Amino acid sequence: MRKPEWLKISIGANERYTETKRIVENHCLHTICSSGRCPNMGECWGKGTATFMIGGDICTRSCKFCNTQTGRPLPLDADEPTHVAESIALMKLSHAVVTSVDRDDLPDLGAGHWARTITEIKRINPDTTIEVLIPDFQGRMELVDKIIAANPEIISHNMETVRRISPLVRSAADYETSLQVIRRIAESGITAKSGIMVGLGETPSEVEELMDDLLATGCSILTIGQYLQPTRRHYPVEEYVTPEQFAQYQQTGLEKGFEQVESAPLVRSSYHAEKHIKK
Repeated sequence: MRKPEWLKISIGANERYTETKRIVENHCLHTICSSGRCPNMGECWGKGTATFMIGGDICTRSCKFCNTQTGRPLPLDADEPTHVAESIALMKLSHAVVTSVDRDDLPDLGAGHWARTITEIKRINPDTTIEVLIPDFQGRMELVDKIIAANPEIISHNMETVRRISPLVRSAADYETSLQVIRRIAESGITAKSGIMVGLGETPSEVEELMDDLLATGCSILTIGQYLQPTRRHYPVEEYVTPEQFAQYQQTGLEKGFEQVESAPLVRSSYHAEKHIKK
């Protein structure tokens, strides 16, 4: 399908972009910006922001929408939490976003590494707020609790898509399990956030059903963006949703009770995350 005009962007580079790229490369960091082929990388890196991806760059799952490499990951890098924290200091970030690959190969699924990373960021950057985008940890709530105990300001877990399409594009994650993870986060008192893609063949009524399911868990922030097929072997785009429909989703979400809704074609889960913490 030919991309409409509203999805065409120019990726420029400025001095801040170059400096962000240098810091990421020199510290051997992984970012979801590059591995996920995010369309906003030029804008975000140009402002000195990046979403750090911990646990390596190889995922144990093979979701049909995701461009992250799948396979057998390397052992965890024990120095990664410090490298991420030091990079945040170099970038002078007031708000940092961290995500990870799935590490189903590890006994604790990477939860301990997650907790150490958050703790190290707080140690080196005591004035920096943190948003984390976590996996489902196979629904093991004692592992979710490790992230909660590290006390980031926002914990996000993406639903990705509506109930009907979820088993078609997610390789191991389960719709109900994801809702349970988000409920656990919200019940802890930490702000719970989630994100979805549209354009996979869902209907507006299915998106509204998902909104209701999320609100029932206590989720307060929702992001909605257009799914873009990374390669020909990935799940195809069924529709390019219009900006008008995205605006309608935002209005509907706010009317239903979300505190914040980011909804536009190029929105991704960490896009403009600094605005969420300020609100």
